[in-house]
Amino acid sequence: MAADAGPTGSPDTVLVCVRGNSGSGKSSIGRELRRRHGRGCALVEQDYLRRIVLRERDRPGGAAPALIGQTVRFALDHGYHVVLEGILHTSLYRTLLTGLRDDHRGRSLFCYLDVSLPETLRRHLTRPQVNEFTAEYMSGIYSAHDVLGWPDELVLPESTTLVQAVEAIAAAAGLPQTGRVDDVLPNVP
Repeated sequence: MAADAGPTGSPDTVLVCVRGNSGSGKSSIGRELRRRHGRGCALVEQDYLRRIVLRERDRPGGAAPALIGQTVRFALDHGYHVVLEGILHTSLYRTLLTGLRDDHRGRSLFCYLDVSLPETLRRHLTRPQVNEFTAEYMSGIYSAHDVLGWPDELVLPESTTLVQAVEAIAAAAGLPQTGRVDDVLPNVP
């Protein structure tokens, strides 16, 4: 997707991007942000689009950034708030993320979960994917302090709990949090 794709969303939409290494907690945070908001908030997961839909490795020239960008823009253009979460390495996704930031008509917040490799590996042991990825694999894709370097980027240290992260991100982004369970249909994630 070109960085000059044009304006997206509206002054009322909120875009939240949660980035970090594998096992840093970004998926849990993204899912909780959406759950607490209720209907009207789309969750765009890099892993789902890249690994499941495209079955593509994260590499230069891949199709995943374009699909992610189109998905985020589609949701914003249809009035949804969007939580985008993924590793989203700066070297591969900076152009996409810059385009989304610059083109979004509403509020945007980009967050980075700054979690050390030892803590990432410890957290990985508690995940359902523990048998899917080895510690050696996780170490090989780990990128220390992969921040975008934007002055308004929210960088959360590894000592931040899930609840603290969700509350800090929602407040900084202006993403309303109803916390109402009745907004969610039974058996629908």
